[in-house]
Amino acid sequence: MYSSKFILFSLLLLVLLTLLAPSISSDLDLSDDDVEGLDELIALDEEDENTEGARPSEAEFVSKAQRIVLELNNDNTKRAIDGNEYVFVLGYTPWCVRSAELMPKFAEAATALKELGSSLLMAKIDAERYPKVASNLEIKGFPTLLLFVNGTSQPYTGGFSAEELVIWARKKTGVPIIRISSDAEASHFLKKHSMFVVGLFEKFEGPDYDEFTKAAEMDNEIQFVETSNAEIAKHFFPNFKQTNIFLGLVKSEPEKYTEYEGTFTTDGILQFLNDNKFPLITLLTELNAARVYSSTNKLQVLIIAEHDDFKKLVEPLQDVARKFKSKIMFIFVDIREDNLAKPFLTMFGLEESEDSVVISFNYSSSLKYMLESDATPTNIEEFSSGLLSGTVSPYYKSQPIPDNKNMSILSVVGKTFDELILNSPENILLEIYTPWCITCETTSKQMEKLAKHFKGLDNLIFARIDASLNEHPKLQVDDYPTLLFYSADDKTKPTPLSTKSSTKELAALINKNLKAQDREIRDEL
Repeated sequence: MYSSKFILFSLLLLVLLTLLAPSISSDLDLSDDDVEGLDELIALDEEDENTEGARPSEAEFVSKAQRIVLELNNDNTKRAIDGNEYVFVLGYTPWCVRSAELMPKFAEAATALKELGSSLLMAKIDAERYPKVASNLEIKGFPTLLLFVNGTSQPYTGGFSAEELVIWARKKTGVPIIRISSDAEASHFLKKHSMFVVGLFEKFEGPDYDEFTKAAEMDNEIQFVETSNAEIAKHFFPNFKQTNIFLGLVKSEPEKYTEYEGTFTTDGILQFLNDNKFPLITLLTELNAARVYSSTNKLQVLIIAEHDDFKKLVEPLQDVARKFKSKIMFIFVDIREDNLAKPFLTMFGLEESEDSVVISFNYSSSLKYMLESDATPTNIEEFSSGLLSGTVSPYYKSQPIPDNKNMSILSVVGKTFDELILNSPENILLEIYTPWCITCETTSKQMEKLAKHFKGLDNLIFARIDASLNEHPKLQVDDYPTLLFYSADDKTKPTPLSTKSSTKELAALINKNLKAQDREIRDEL
């Protein structure tokens, strides 16, 4: 039932997700050597003369990538996709920074997959050079990753490190689980993977193992490992307790080892991973933003602060986060990262804030909250408890209360909406606008004329509210500008007036509503 005051909230999140979901972390700084290598990778069909003067390791890497990654063009694209069961395609443009950041990772993943014996064909297409081919492949943004299975494409849904690219590609091409049979294999695996699921099964069969396998196939992000050797399981998971069946999650975080204690069902295992795959406090980056926003944990607490200020809080906050594990997701956002922090601050009217801010979003109810006190671990813990118990009130933006003395049109803000609109004994015509609305200026001028025309009418008040800076749970708006007539005898169902009407037509509509109200009063008498 919540109103379109949350349209801004939804749009900002949509814009943020649109920008970040296909993007690569800005933390992936490219050195000069990386850029030189990238220039060579962009033209994979060129001769090895491009690698002249490069260091042997770099030349070897580029040479491998040239042999492994196919550069698609007008002539070979259809043949490549129709002639291979699996084709992993990267759509890019030379001028796209995120494409440049992803390119070395894609080449590294291609090399790793080749070494693993994968039959997957890795390919890429310069969408600027071959726009028609890219369009036929339905590549619209950059970079775009698509997996073609027997000619039919599916979007990439994994992370953007080389390891994550490899994990996702192997799972989608029939290798959801890696079987480990020796300590040497285990040691080799540990050098390459920072997060994984380990399963111990005396025999690789039975209902529990079937559920484990289904979970491995359905998960897109985490590598699954299986073994029948308890000593190998202990190599992966030192806290392993001797048993015939075991499942645990390993990650490079303070809570490095987490044992699964539920029954072996696909849904149970996947929920366990969703509850535990993120750190106790997740650092939001462009790299992981899409995964964070799509988390099944819909109640999130964000600490937006300077990195140095957060470092002072991180250890006690991990203890707080541990108490609310699987119930609340805790996220740190560096306030200096405008692309990440600014959209959230804007939703709370805090665009210029330089102080630490603690906010929360409940994506199930579309409500947002803000900690009104200092960002201390104790206050954050109390705030989190209140979110779960329902004792914390939702936050609605509001400008400071204005001085409306001698104003022909009252300025309404979030804090005065109840007093001036819902609890007022008079009829009210409310104009709802935003600064970026193209047609709002015309409506505002009409309001000025109407206010002058009806001046002296005691039972009619003109008012306006800036919906970009003010919110209220009872303010329901679908478009801007909007004109609402609140009848003195019923403020629960305002009457919308057409903003496409002329000033004369609006005046007639106002009179009509006032007369209808008078008739109702006479009828009651």
